[in-house]
Amino acid sequence: MTLITNRRDGYHFEELRQTPKIVVRKCKATHTAGGELMATGVRVIPKLKRRTGRAEGRSTGPYGLDVVESCLACPLVKERVFCDLPRPALAALDAISSSATYPKDAILFVEGQDPRGVFVICNGRVKLSTTSADGKSIIVRMAGQGEIVGLAGTLSGRAYELTAETLEPIEANFVPRDAFLQFLKQHGEAAVRAAELLASIYHATLLEVRSLGFSSSTAEKLARFLLDLPMQMINGDGRPRTSLTLTHKEIGETIGASRETVTRLFASFKRQGLVEVHGATLILTDKPQLEKLVSG
Repeated sequence: MTLITNRRDGYHFEELRQTPKIVVRKCKATHTAGGELMATGVRVIPKLKRRTGRAEGRSTGPYGLDVVESCLACPLVKERVFCDLPRPALAALDAISSSATYPKDAILFVEGQDPRGVFVICNGRVKLSTTSADGKSIIVRMAGQGEIVGLAGTLSGRAYELTAETLEPIEANFVPRDAFLQFLKQHGEAAVRAAELLASIYHATLLEVRSLGFSSSTAEKLARFLLDLPMQMINGDGRPRTSLTLTHKEIGETIGASRETVTRLFASFKRQGLVEVHGATLILTDKPQLEKLVSG
């Protein structure tokens, strides 16, 4: 069962969501003729009560997230393709969006589900994966702040091709399919941005397929994966490092290998002095050697 905090039309309320049914906290509920549970009452809390001592447009929400109260006040509007829209279009998008916070491992939608709409990620990261009939999973891509998930299915009307699962607590704006399609028809620039996002996803996926298909070994795939991670340089150190939030199982699902193989390769890389791992921190101690491994 998942705690979800929603914001819509100036109010803040909480739900306990249990797929496929929804139970609303502190409410009266009844069952419809079809057996579905339907909320008939809910305790709402004006969101203004929560906005104390914070910058306008932002507040601290569940899971310690720096919640964005409005698309118009979002700091990412100039940094992300779809968020950087003219103010009238951004206001129209905000009007049809419903904001919610989700815990780690929450499912936004599943592969094969009819498309309900899109999720615009405000904070956190989401992994998108596909699963075979025998239960094997492949992580196709990661989506972060300012990105949209569920876009292809929402536009085409076909079932979602991937499962979207949160890697960490996130905030996301959900836009229903019909409202989103109408929004794109009324705002041409937003439609162009949606096309740009689809093109970007296509090219990133193509590069991923090429790198995996042309890699001669799993060690090369892992080395390429590590080199593609966003790195930071610490003053006085000179060695690139990053926070490795994926498990060995998830890394294996990304490069097409088993968890055991990833664990064995990490041990080998550490023995060779290629990487160091301190908790969740990964340090590339010999980046040139990793690049040499990738180049063959």
